[in-house]
Amino acid sequence: MERALPVRLGVNVDHVATLRNARGGALPDPVRAAQLAKAAGADGITAHLREDRRHIRDADMERLKAEVDLPLNFEMACTEEMVAIARRIGPHACCLVPEKRQERTTEGGLDAAGQAHELRPRIALLKEAGIRVSLFIAAEPAQIAAARALEADIVELHTGAWCDAIAEGRFSEAEAEFARLVAGAREAETLGLEVHGGHGLDYATAERLAAVPEIAELNIGHFLVGEAVFVGLAQSIRAMKEAIARGRAQGSGAGAAA
Repeated sequence: MERALPVRLGVNVDHVATLRNARGGALPDPVRAAQLAKAAGADGITAHLREDRRHIRDADMERLKAEVDLPLNFEMACTEEMVAIARRIGPHACCLVPEKRQERTTEGGLDAAGQAHELRPRIALLKEAGIRVSLFIAAEPAQIAAARALEADIVELHTGAWCDAIAEGRFSEAEAEFARLVAGAREAETLGLEVHGGHGLDYATAERLAAVPEIAELNIGHFLVGEAVFVGLAQSIRAMKEAIARGRAQGSGAGAAA
């Protein structure tokens, strides 16, 4: 299916808060980063309020909603506490992710199939509040089918295994992972789910993934904040937008299959 719409870029500001918290105090301010992201062309802001508050804090989420005129994607564990916070803040969307205290970053997709009993009532509470619900899952048929059965609006496909395989030179494995992402995106859209992607993306991988016609949005944070050390946050976001636009222009032909 040909998609004329551009791929949206959601900028994750978690690691601006990581830098702030490493030193203490108020700077750098993740809300200022989000405002700068908007000025540089970002289409949305993503922030993960972890249970241990290791980077983004409750006040950050409140300010992001109040002070940044872009859709807010609230990444969260599917817990009673987080559902209550999300319902109070009222973000545009909530992306439900697995969360372990010992992990450095989200290491895998949510087990939507295995945790359906726990997820279903909390998804219903979020949707009741007018919040779109996204599930961060692996591109596996069982997980995609579970997302549909749970009445999620969106799936965000975990791109980390693909990006890691490329970075480590495991290119045949990377091709297999990419094929899995493409097949998962097609299956999800067939089932009526909006398809996003995220985790580990850089300019090159974002460009290639944007060529997959079913992809509607990419959420990227760590790479953009890292690049900002060298070129500034606004420039890293503009360069990412350009990479995504190049990929989308390639469409579903050679750019998606190469």
